[in-house]
Amino acid sequence: MDKDRIAGSAKDVAGKVEGAVGDIAGNAQTQAAGRAREAEGTVQNLYGQAKDAARDATDATVSYAKDAYENSGDTFRDGSQAVAKSVKDNPLGALLIAGGIGFALALLMTRPPRRPPPAGGITAEAVRQSFPDVQLHIGECAN
Repeated sequence: MDKDRIAGSAKDVAGKVEGAVGDIAGNAQTQAAGRAREAEGTVQNLYGQAKDAARDATDATVSYAKDAYENSGDTFRDGSQAVAKSVKDNPLGALLIAGGIGFALALLMTRPPRRPPPAGGITAEAVRQSFPDVQLHIGECAN
């Protein structure tokens, strides 16, 4: 339990007592001060509750992360054993899959880099040069 919760609860109770004394005595100033202290205590208590909730959430997250980290080696080992078993059961299929992955990576690595479009945008002249057999009707007035 957070110390703000304890202090807030104490202020809340003290404010209620002070407000009750103000009610009994008929003193509006004491009554108002009691209500203000009560509100301050309620706010401090809520602040402490929020801190407790944040601390609990953080602790749960850290615990989950530690468990995941500690069990990651087991998961990796289990996955490796499953892959090894699949390769032993079907070596030709594993070879074809590895070759396909290698081919795909080779295609990705040997692609020419993309060139950015011209600074002025695409012009009718650039389209005419790229596609000489196509007749342009749109944008003829521009160039």
